[in-house]
Amino acid sequence: MRRAEYPTATENNTAFAGRISMWRMGIGERMTADETMTATENKEAEMTKPDMTDDATKATQATMLRLEPGVKAPDFTLPAIGADGEETQITLSRTLEKQGKMLLYFYPAAMTPGCTTQACDFRDNIARLSSLGYTVLGASKDPLDKLRRFVERDRLTFALLSDADLTVHRLYGAYGEKNSYGRIVTGVLRSTFAIDRDGTITLARYNVRAKGHVDSLLKRLS
Repeated sequence: MRRAEYPTATENNTAFAGRISMWRMGIGERMTADETMTATENKEAEMTKPDMTDDATKATQATMLRLEPGVKAPDFTLPAIGADGEETQITLSRTLEKQGKMLLYFYPAAMTPGCTTQACDFRDNIARLSSLGYTVLGASKDPLDKLRRFVERDRLTFALLSDADLTVHRLYGAYGEKNSYGRIVTGVLRSTFAIDRDGTITLARYNVRAKGHVDSLLKRLS
């Protein structure tokens, strides 16, 4: 009778090693395919991911704008209430051509204590500012009817601009993050700009104090 032939230990080891190698190769191929798919999905997700930038971040980016002396003041046309209480339209470039130099100041809100103090300081020093060749314009986000009450109540002697959507505030860097009693908030930055007849900014001050600001300006402009 012929004896059955069995594989030797060496042959068994070789065959087992071959099966292990093929199994590992299959795993490797599957991993490579999975990794490729994951990378593709991640890339597509990144491309289609919505803009999650929050309002605070956008406001911070906006406040990075700071106008400096020597640059041209952004031109604008805004509705306003004149010193006579009448509604009008004011264009910066035309006003400069007709009246000469300009002091443009941005304030948070009409008829609030700090803004009233600042406006009355401008009113009380309007003759001194005029002698230096300056016309004063105040700008806020307030509606025209509130600005009219402000002019009439405090007998202001200069026009107030209504920048309801804050477009001009942002052009001048007068809107963004600020420190309010130890808290970081987003809002109007009390700011003042001296603008020459040719539209060049000669003085730019941000985050000024309401009280004493006009005296400080007079010292600087004189």
